[in-house]
Amino acid sequence: MTGKLWGIGLGPGDPELVTVKAARIIGAADVIAFHSARHGRSISRAIAEPYFRPGQLEEHLVYPVTTETTDHPGGYQGAIDEFYTEAAERLAVHLAAGRDVALLAAGDPLFYSSYMHMHRRLADRFEAEIVPGVTSVSAASAALGTPLVEGEQVLTVLPGTMPVDELTERLRNTEAAAIMKLGRTFPGVRQALSDSGRLDDAYYVERASTKRQRVLPVAEVDESQVPYFAITLVPGPTPTLPLASLSANEKRSDTGDLSAVPLEHRAATDTRTGPVVEQTDAVVTHETPSRAGEVVVVGLGPGAQEWTTPEVTVALDAATDLVGYTTYLNRVTPRPGQQRHASDNKVESERAAMALDLAKRGKRVVVVSSGDPGVFAMAAAVLEVSAEPQFANVTVRVLPGMTAANAVASRVGAPLGHDYAMISLSDRLKPWDVVAQRLSAVAAADMAIAIYNPASTQRRWQVDAMRSVLLEHRDPETPVVVGRDVGGPTESVRVTTLADLNPDEVDMRTLLIIGASTTTAFTSPDGTRVFTARRYGVPATPA
Repeated sequence: MTGKLWGIGLGPGDPELVTVKAARIIGAADVIAFHSARHGRSISRAIAEPYFRPGQLEEHLVYPVTTETTDHPGGYQGAIDEFYTEAAERLAVHLAAGRDVALLAAGDPLFYSSYMHMHRRLADRFEAEIVPGVTSVSAASAALGTPLVEGEQVLTVLPGTMPVDELTERLRNTEAAAIMKLGRTFPGVRQALSDSGRLDDAYYVERASTKRQRVLPVAEVDESQVPYFAITLVPGPTPTLPLASLSANEKRSDTGDLSAVPLEHRAATDTRTGPVVEQTDAVVTHETPSRAGEVVVVGLGPGAQEWTTPEVTVALDAATDLVGYTTYLNRVTPRPGQQRHASDNKVESERAAMALDLAKRGKRVVVVSSGDPGVFAMAAAVLEVSAEPQFANVTVRVLPGMTAANAVASRVGAPLGHDYAMISLSDRLKPWDVVAQRLSAVAAADMAIAIYNPASTQRRWQVDAMRSVLLEHRDPETPVVVGRDVGGPTESVRVTTLADLNPDEVDMRTLLIIGASTTTAFTSPDGTRVFTARRYGVPATPA
């Protein structure tokens, strides 16, 4: 049996505008999936969160780009198409395993929504059903408090991304209009409204149905302060109310409050999921946190569960929210009441910002790393972002873990027994020239080297380049330890030489240890053993 894909329309923002069916499906689904930009904060997830239940898996789908500026070889469209394909396959894994997936969509799933891209890629393989939602057009019209169209009038829905000339022509030839996708397009939209003679009849609604809702005439909007989640309406009928007076006292919504969600529409929870302080037969009441929470950055160790320290286990148990790369989060046993925020392994800063933002709102957040969080992992990224002024009141702690270099070294003896260096071969965050310079300097200093991130599916040439640099300073017979998935189910460790190191056998789950001049490999009853002497002048083979 395969799982079912649900396209869940959440409405425009107020959690009370989520339909009864949508709330029921969200609470019943095995997996909750949602999109966000690279900052990691998902509006859809925030709307739906009151209806979550403990133990649900989360798939956080992070857009690689949100503007047309990208170095992807296929341009913006190529980057987005690749993202949707990869995101669909992530959901397909759950569906194929029999898990029902609720993919959240603000507004309606088939109205300018990302859900439709997933539907096209999955509905031919898995059962899929759409739960419609209130659109932003309906919410904005309600906020405006006047009919949008009546009788036989025609409503035209237009994207603000259209060229100004085309937008102007369409506005001239319609009785009523809703213009979506504002943000950086707003100056062009206002120009088109002016050129078409519709500016005086146009109204601006920002974040309709939420506590941050604003309604005012388009002519009075500060174009530098327009978010993407805003809409412009040109009503067909004569407005019911004197809307022009809104500029003196901007209309704001009193809705969007999470303080009263009927229990029959809400999944069960416990007090660890957030600041829930009182339950009655009818409602769940929330209290705003009096102070910020904290972020704890932890290392799980390189693979084996017994290598996770008791201190880290306590932090994981106490967390309300877990943040991390999907592969690492999957190593943590789900606990009732916790929310999991998974992302890919290329958005460190965005992941850190999301964790800090959650803590700022009172959550106890654990950011999960493999190995030690301070060794080519998340501790540095979280601390760097935490230095920004908006996170001044958020506490950040770092809990150590066993790093992969020590785990691999232990399997063969003590190849890191003397001075050694740790170097990452990844050139994603630093240029290869810097990597090569460091390799050369450490090799010339005659220290053993632990090589992290030696290769990936896209990076295949760096191991051979590294070997060429090292051979300028090291004997070809220098021992090399090749450890893969140490502590995991497919662990393998072998000892070779620098001359015989085969780059094709190295991948992202591999760690290399390159010996120094005092590193010795020998055969023992336990297999090949390796040590690096702590003093010079040691015989080439042990006494």
